[in-house]
Amino acid sequence: MEIRGFTYGYDGRAGAYRSEEGKKSQELLFQTGVNWICLSFAVEQDDIFSRKINFHFGKDVSDRDLMAVIKNAHDHGVKVCLKPMVNSADFIWRARITFPDADQEGKDRYWDEWFESYGAFMCYYAELAEECGAEMLCMGCEMCGTEHKEEHWRALIKRVREIYHGRLSYNTNHGHEDNVKWFDAVDYLGTSAYFPVGLEGKTSVEEMCAEWEKIKAELKVTAAKWNKPLLFMEIGCRSAKGCSAMPWDFEHKDMPYDEEEQAAFYESCLRTFFDEEWFAGCFWWDWSTKIYDDRDTASKDKGFNIHLKKAEAVLKEWYAK
Repeated sequence: MEIRGFTYGYDGRAGAYRSEEGKKSQELLFQTGVNWICLSFAVEQDDIFSRKINFHFGKDVSDRDLMAVIKNAHDHGVKVCLKPMVNSADFIWRARITFPDADQEGKDRYWDEWFESYGAFMCYYAELAEECGAEMLCMGCEMCGTEHKEEHWRALIKRVREIYHGRLSYNTNHGHEDNVKWFDAVDYLGTSAYFPVGLEGKTSVEEMCAEWEKIKAELKVTAAKWNKPLLFMEIGCRSAKGCSAMPWDFEHKDMPYDEEEQAAFYESCLRTFFDEEWFAGCFWWDWSTKIYDDRDTASKDKGFNIHLKKAEAVLKEWYAK
C-alpha cells in the first residue's frame, strides 16, 4: 500500500494549523507512521443553486496555514495531498449541487458560470500546491451532481495540469465509482469509502472482512477498467456502537461509545486491501487540529478521532509493515 495516509484538520480555521495546539496535533499524527497527509478544507457557495464560490479570507484556513503544515510534513518526510472542497451554506450536501443542462439554444449557461467560479477556485490552489511542492491535488470531493458534465471536468483538469505538475485525484462518493466517465484524466481513482460493512450488528473483524471482500471485487474491476490505482480519499468510522453500518455518520450523538467496533472497522479494511497491488491506500478521516492528550478524554470521545483508542494501535501496526 503506497499511501499510508490520514486527513488532517478539517475542523481548522484561520491560524489553527500554526497554533501550538495545531503543531502538537500534527506531531502526534506523524507518530502514527503516516507517509502522507491530506489537507482537507472547505469554502462555501451560498446554496446548492449558487454559481459563485465564496472565499472568506480571515475566517477560512489561510495560505500561510497551509504552507506551514506542508513544510512541517515535508520536514518529517511526509507527503501532502491538498484537497480544497466546496460546501453549501444551506447545509445541503455538496453532492446535491447541480443545474439544468443545456437550454433550447444548446447553451450550458448555469454550468458555464459555476465551472468558471469553481475553476478559478481550483486553479488558485493548484498554484499554491505547485509552489509548496504538495505531491497531490484533489480536484473535487463528492461532487456527484456535477460528474456527468464530462467536457467541463476534462477542460478544468487540462487547465489545472498547465499550472500544477504533481499527481491529480478526484474523490467521488462510494457507489458512484462507475459514474465518473473522465477518470482517465486523473492519476488516482478516489472515492469516499464509507461502505456499510457492519450490517445487522455483525461487527467482528471477520464479519466485516466478508463484506469488504464483496466490495473489493467490485472496486478491482473499476481499477482494471481504467488501469489506474484506486485510492480511498476518505474512509473512517466513529467510535460509537453501530457506526460501522453507517460510517459516514457524524450526527447521532446518542449512540454509546464503542472503540472496539471502530478498531474492527480499521483492522478489517486494512487486512482486506493492504497487499492489493491496484489499491493505492487510504486517507482516514479525520485527525483534529486540536487533539486531546489523555486516555480519559479519549474514552468519552465518540467522534472520528482515533488518538489513544484501539484503532490507533491497529493503524500503527499496519503502517509499520
